[in-house]
Amino acid sequence: MRSLMIVDDEKNIRYGLKTMIEREFPDQYEIRLAAQGQEALDAYNEQPADIVITDIRMPVMDGIRLIEALAEREGPLGVKPVFLILSGYDDFEYAKAAIRYQVKEYLLKPIRRDELFAALRKTEEVLIRQADVHDRMAASDAYLQQLQTHRLKELLERPQSVDGEPEAAAAEIGFDSFVKPFRVAVMKYKYEDGNSMNKDELKQLIDNMTASVEGRINACFLDGKGRVVLIGSPDGQFEKLARQFTEREMDGLFVGISRKGFRFEDIRSCYNQALTALSYTFIHPNVKLMSHDDIQGELNTYPVPEENIRKLGNMLGTEREREIKALLLDIFHIDDMPHVAIDYLEFVSKRINERVLDEVFRVYGDSMVEVLKLYRKVGTMDNYRHFHTYFRNLEHLLLHVNEYVKGIRSAHSEHSEIKAAVSYMEENYHRPLNMAMVSNYVSLNYSYFSEAFKAHTGENFVVYLKKLRITKAKDLLQDGDMKLADIGKAVGFENTKQFSRVFKELEGISPHEYRIKVQTDAGLQQE
Repeated sequence: MRSLMIVDDEKNIRYGLKTMIEREFPDQYEIRLAAQGQEALDAYNEQPADIVITDIRMPVMDGIRLIEALAEREGPLGVKPVFLILSGYDDFEYAKAAIRYQVKEYLLKPIRRDELFAALRKTEEVLIRQADVHDRMAASDAYLQQLQTHRLKELLERPQSVDGEPEAAAAEIGFDSFVKPFRVAVMKYKYEDGNSMNKDELKQLIDNMTASVEGRINACFLDGKGRVVLIGSPDGQFEKLARQFTEREMDGLFVGISRKGFRFEDIRSCYNQALTALSYTFIHPNVKLMSHDDIQGELNTYPVPEENIRKLGNMLGTEREREIKALLLDIFHIDDMPHVAIDYLEFVSKRINERVLDEVFRVYGDSMVEVLKLYRKVGTMDNYRHFHTYFRNLEHLLLHVNEYVKGIRSAHSEHSEIKAAVSYMEENYHRPLNMAMVSNYVSLNYSYFSEAFKAHTGENFVVYLKKLRITKAKDLLQDGDMKLADIGKAVGFENTKQFSRVFKELEGISPHEYRIKVQTDAGLQQE
């Protein structure tokens, strides 16, 4: 009996689906219900399910997050659960986010009985196939494990030769049974977003590969960095594999192939040749398979342009966007692509991270949250399928940082200029002042000064000047001997009438009333 879980925050839908399935498939499913993703996840941890039917939009944990959490788990049959999604029309784009998690069907609400039953029958076929693959992979795991012996791994990845006699190491990996001459192929799979295929998916990829070439592969395993390594005959088998996966629209598969090897000692050199060939698919955007023979032509390398990288860092925060773009093109020698040595590109990328980006984020990083994600991704070229995508993202990041730093510096400069303007007003409030006069004093555009002044002080220029003058007038009003007309003139008002009007506007009483109030309060305090 299959284990099936229904997850939906609407009770009627949960029980409605349960009833429909039990009537159509009596005694075929053990059905459990959950009202949201977290509840379903907890239930799954206690008892896994073969099939999960889930709504997308739910409280606490939605369907996509539930699928992400369960995607790597194994069900009762030793294989991953199969997911069916319940969605409305508005959720379609959202639902596509789950496509890599083996979602088999999207059922649009309201659910139709025939579509639900058809989806469950397809799911049964998928589960049977997965169980078969699982059994075959389990049988081949011992074979793959035997090939991935300590000696073979050392031979491929240690800088020094393996300890002991080559003959003994060759015997341990069964080299005598290898078809000769042989080639080594190294394969990786990158999704469009730059993420690599996970280990479980690669294992299934290996299973498909070894089955499709009917024993022409001598060894097939994962190296220390999660890449598929194949050792086999050189009669086009690796090219055939690459074509098969391209035809299946698995366009994220990249393959590097070595030259021919004949001896046991050639395995490691062939592996390194395949790695080199694989690395050069990065700078050929339309090439998914490359042989080491294809890169035997002259590759250009250059001294690391430390001075230009230094200049690039200096330009950030300036009005030199065009120069930044041009300098970046020159630093990477884009005009010479794809004949630039990959080692040069990798080292230049590393130096830009160290001398430009790391320094900028050291100074401004805490306030640059919006670009930190892109910064982390651009931190290594290995996060991308192709160099042109990396370069475009690096250019975008640099221009984004340039605008940000420019804004920070501009704001700092503006702050100083507005402070200077306020100081000038404090010293000259008694004179005939206007905004044109003050903006000209600090050399800022009239309109721009108006906006910057209000942002800095919280008041427009006229109101701020009025309040400044009235504050000064209130100090003078405490002197009972000074005439109101003289006070108004002393703080910059044209006449007594204007002074009285503005004073009452801001204080609610006339200057004369304010003087009486101040004097009365002072007298009471003395008593």
